[in-house]
Formats: sequence, C-alpha cells, structure tokens
Amino acid sequence: MAKKDKVYIPSGIGGLVRYPEEEKSKIKLEPIHVIIFAILIAVIEIILALI
Repeated sequence: MAKKDKVYIPSGIGGLVRYPEEEKSKIKLEPIHVIIFAILIAVIEIILALI
C-alpha cells in the first residue's frame, strides 16, 4: 500500500484575525440619548418654521 502523505495543520487559529472585542471610546452615547437628540432637533425645526 502507498504511504499517505497528509499535512496536518494545527487547528489553533485557523486563519482568523483577532481584533479587540471592545473599543474604548471617550464619548459614550446610549440609544435613548440619540432619540432625544433627534426629537429635540425636530422640535427646533418646527418652531423655526412657524416663526
């Protein structure tokens, strides 16, 4: 029988690149802050349109 010449690759990383899971940002906005800001801008635009 022929000898099997197989190449065994370590299964450690598998070609994946690892990035930091969480970036540390100096500005932290929660979704509620974005919603309130959008509503505030809309109200200001309505008031300015009525003037």
